[in-house]
Amino acid sequence: MSSAKTANKIARSAERRRLRNSSTKTRMKTASGGAEKLIEGGEAKSAQEGVATAMSNIDRAVSKGIIHRNKGARLKSRLAKRLNQAALKKKGD
Repeated sequence: MSSAKTANKIARSAERRRLRNSSTKTRMKTASGGAEKLIEGGEAKSAQEGVATAMSNIDRAVSKGIIHRNKGARLKSRLAKRLNQAALKKKGD
């Protein structure tokens, strides 16, 4: 570790931010994974609710500056795309 006081302070504050951000990231990833499983399960109503929850968590992470807004948009787009494909597949059966 550096001997400079400011470098040590920056490292300490970065560690605090990392710990604070990890809970939001974990919540976001868990919700996204849960939504994926619901989509694969075929339950339309619960899948929509799961995707809505996941998108809300992604928006929260973006607004807090934990992930970049383009990454948030990409994740939400992919979730919506999977949900729509599952719905179309269900209608085709």
